[in-house]
Amino acid sequence: MNRARTTAGHAAKGSDLSASLEDYLEAIYNLTGESQVARSKDIAGVLGVSRASVTGALRALKQKGLAHYKPYDYVTLTEGGRQAAAAVAQRHSVLASFFTEVLGVDADTAQRAACRAEHSLGPKLVGRLLSFIGFVTKENENGYDLATKFKRYHESRMRRSKTRK
Repeated sequence: MNRARTTAGHAAKGSDLSASLEDYLEAIYNLTGESQVARSKDIAGVLGVSRASVTGALRALKQKGLAHYKPYDYVTLTEGGRQAAAAVAQRHSVLASFFTEVLGVDADTAQRAACRAEHSLGPKLVGRLLSFIGFVTKENENGYDLATKFKRYHESRMRRSKTRK
């Protein structure tokens, strides 16, 4: 969840959320999974930002009607905020799953890449990736393991390219 991005996201229909605000929504959504509330210091810790940055983002999310926020109080998401955050979290999950399960990328690399990509891919492309993951999973159940075949293919290409150098 990189703070430096400023591209527009796709989290909520009709809203103009930056990648940064999408990251804040996703962090709050993940933190509130069990307790339904989040604290600004926990949000700052998850995202690796200052509490002043969190305060600014929470004010923006409140102004957009996505979060309930009062200084020195707990943060909760509105229904619209939960929907927008769930969409971001789903994109992240689909991408991380694709990177690890289909492409065979290690989990840490997949998480970082998913975090960067989740803000730029719209729902149509994420839906296609989800369908592709389902297809690969179904083919695996039918005895044709596409993901493993791809991993072997990729590894053989990498070995060949190393021997050429």
